[in-house]
Formats: sequence, structure tokens, C-alpha cells
Amino acid sequence: MDTQAILFAFALTLFAGLATGIGSAMAFFAKRTNTKFLSVALGFSAGVMIYVSFVEIFFKAKEELIGHLGEKPGTWITVASFFGGMLLIALIDKFIPQKENPHEVNLIENMTEEQREQKRKEKKLMRMGLMTGLAIAIHNLPEGLATFTAALHDPNLGIAIAFAIAIHNIPEGIAISVPIFYATGSRRKAFKYSFLSGLAEPVGALIGFLLLMPFMGPMLFGIIFASVAGIMVFISFDELLPAAREYGEHHLPVYGLFGGMLVMALSLLLFI
Repeated sequence: MDTQAILFAFALTLFAGLATGIGSAMAFFAKRTNTKFLSVALGFSAGVMIYVSFVEIFFKAKEELIGHLGEKPGTWITVASFFGGMLLIALIDKFIPQKENPHEVNLIENMTEEQREQKRKEKKLMRMGLMTGLAIAIHNLPEGLATFTAALHDPNLGIAIAFAIAIHNIPEGIAISVPIFYATGSRRKAFKYSFLSGLAEPVGALIGFLLLMPFMGPMLFGIIFASVAGIMVFISFDELLPAAREYGEHHLPVYGLFGGMLVMALSLLLFI
């Protein structure tokens, strides 16, 4: 396998993961959350993920599996892998307590008011921030594998997925850093833990590379790619769109969603 392609795929996963640091910076330097921008951005990210999953990734996986197994079994394995990816991320969600679940995103101003009132409970705040970071790190592992696998197969597709994941990692950075900052008074510590959580993306890619790449062939690639499509669709509907609606008026995430789909469609057409 081309070393340059592998390094490029790892670089994309690193970029996507470290976007949590942007969320930390927003939490420290913004007086209020720009809710309209976040709402549109999260909807945009969901649009990119949903469109690319259904239009590009699913059919690439199906093509590989049909070519290897034949029409009927290849189609069945593609569909099973797609829903298997959904089941995997749903199980990860299930075993993370709700309070630490990264899908429960808080606004900066709400967090700061709450934490000022509870500043004396520093241990509780620190634990909350660390557990949120751990939960997000667990969620980021399959996202890292998704970005890495896509980038190896198609660099342009990898770039699109990396940007979509980077956008949705920004609120996660806020969720980690704000409670740690108010527990310790240290921006450096808050940023450090947010940064470490983001490293789970390239770690997921590395685990996938070490465990799966030696056995990679048309069948395994098709199964992984179909599973990645399922993971991304689940994240979009379970995390991004509900969070986008919480941040802004109901029509803003829809505009972002359509915008993300349109940009993804145009980018795929331009690189045919």
C-alpha cells in the first residue's frame, strides 16, 4: 500500500479529531455561543454525512461486495453491514451514561452560569469534564476509522468526511473544556484534555490500520465501508440534527442540511 496515501489518511483523521480544540477556544474567548452559526454548521455536517453515505459510500461498498460474492449475497452483506454499523454506534451510545454522553451538548452561557453557582464542587466538575472527554474519545474511535478508510479509497471523499466530522467535533470541545476550566481555573488544563480526546480519531485509524489492513481485500473493504455509512447516518440523525435543532430555530439546521448535501453533490460531480 502506498505510504504517502496512508500518511495522508492519518493526517486527515488528526485534523478532524483536533477540531475539538476549536471548541475549547470558542468556549474560552466567546462571550456567547453563536447559536445560529452552530445550528447551520451542524446541519451542514449532517447533510454531508448523509448524502455521502447513501450516494457514494454505500454503493461503493455494494459494488465491491457484488464483484466478490455475486449479486444477491453481495447486496445482502452490504445491507447487513450498513445496519451493523448503526448497531455498533448505538451500542456504544447505550453503555455511556447520559450525563457523560457527548450528544448532550450545553451552550457556553448555560454552562458558565451553572458552573459559577457550583464552583465549590470542583471535584464533581472535574469528573464531569473528564468523563465527557472519555465518552467523546470512545465515540471518536469509529469516526477515525471511517475517515481513514474513506481517505485510503478516495482522497477527495476522505477530505469531505474529515471536514464534516471536524465541524461536529467543535461543540464536543466545548462540552469537555468548560467544566474542566471552571473546576481548575486553568485554560491550559481544559485545552489539554480536549486535545487528548480529539486524538482518539487518529488512534481509531491506527487501530483499524494495524488490525484490519493486513487482511484487507474486496470483501473486508466492502463490509467496513458499508458499516462506515451506517455509523455516519446514525451519528447524523442521533447527534447532529437534534443538537442543531437545540441550538437554533427549526429551519436553520434544515438549510444547513440541504447546503451540506448540495456542496457534497457538487464536489463529487467536479471530481468525476
